[in-house]
Order: sequence, then C-alpha cells, then structure tokens
Amino acid sequence: MSRIKSWLLRQPFFYALMGLKYYLGNNLVAHFPNERLRSWYLRRILKVSIGHDTHVSMRWFVTGYPVRSHVSIGNNCVINREVYLDGRTGVIIGNNVNVSFQTCILSLHHDHNSPDFKAIGDVVKIHDHAWIGARAVILPGVTIGEGAVVAAGAVVARDVAPYDVVGGVPAKKIGERNRDIQYLTKFSPFFDSDVFDETAA
Repeated sequence: MSRIKSWLLRQPFFYALMGLKYYLGNNLVAHFPNERLRSWYLRRILKVSIGHDTHVSMRWFVTGYPVRSHVSIGNNCVINREVYLDGRTGVIIGNNVNVSFQTCILSLHHDHNSPDFKAIGDVVKIHDHAWIGARAVILPGVTIGEGAVVAAGAVVARDVAPYDVVGGVPAKKIGERNRDIQYLTKFSPFFDSDVFDETAA
C-alpha cells in the first residue's frame, strides 16, 4: 500500500483530482441550498469532522491537503457564511462555538524573513463556548480559550485566555466575559439567510 501511495504522490493527475474535489466543494456544493448535501460533501469527500447539531452555512471555503482537510468541528456549533477554514495544518473547533461570517482561520502562512518564503504554521484551536466575531482573522498556531470572545474585525496573532474579550489589530484584551454560560447554539436558517424558526431552538 505504501508503494501505491508513494507512486500516487508523484503523479500530477493525482493532485489535479484532489484539487478538483476542493474546487467543486468550494465553488459548487457550498452554494447549494440543501444543508444535508453540503454536510455530506464536507464529511465524506473533504473528510471534515462535524459534530451533532452543528450548522455550516452556505459559501464556506475549506482548504486542506490532497487526501483530507484537517478540520474538526464539535457539537452545537455555528459556522456562518463565507468562513475560510484552513485545514492544511489543522483547525480544531470545540463545542458550542460561534464563528461569525467572513471569518478567516489560517493554519499555514509564510515566513516573511525566510529567503525562500518558507511555509510555516501550526494547528488553530478554538475551545468550547468561544465566539468569533464577523471578519475576524485568526493566525496559525493560535489557541482561543474556553468562552473567549474575539471582536469583529480583530486580527488574533497570540493565544486568547479563557473568557477574555479581545479586539483590534493586533488583538488585545479589552474586557472579560461572564463565565455563567448556559446556552446551547442551535441555528439552522433557511437558504442563505438568517431566517429560522426560533421556537424550535
């Protein structure tokens, strides 16, 4: 089996086929209004781990290496529209996490001081009950602590302690969050909207 794998990894057509599955997912399936189909594609084709009662909105963009995307999402999470999930090194999202629209979560980038523009990175970890605001950017290797809040538009380059509220560029602590968190996220809107039956939540 290792010989076959080694041979495949040397073949240009293999990378073309693997690239095609990401292209179809990000540019076709992600725009399809049926959430079951989108979820099936993420789980079965891109190998994204998704927990129970988790909603991934339309127009997501997932990256990864040829065989699989190293993205894991826990239970009762909301991944809102146009979120970028960089599964090349890895993204691990806990339970009951809210990731707002147009958030960019990077696990790999380049060393600007490297003569050959070397790629560097590490796994991003977002712990339970965290809330990531709209258009936030989380850089490789960052850990967002339990219950932490990242304000909209923040660029997070360092770890965020549990229940801290951070904001700005680069993100700095601007407050603390109440530790008495009782809600469970349940959000599954109709089509590409924020319209859903709140009485069913």
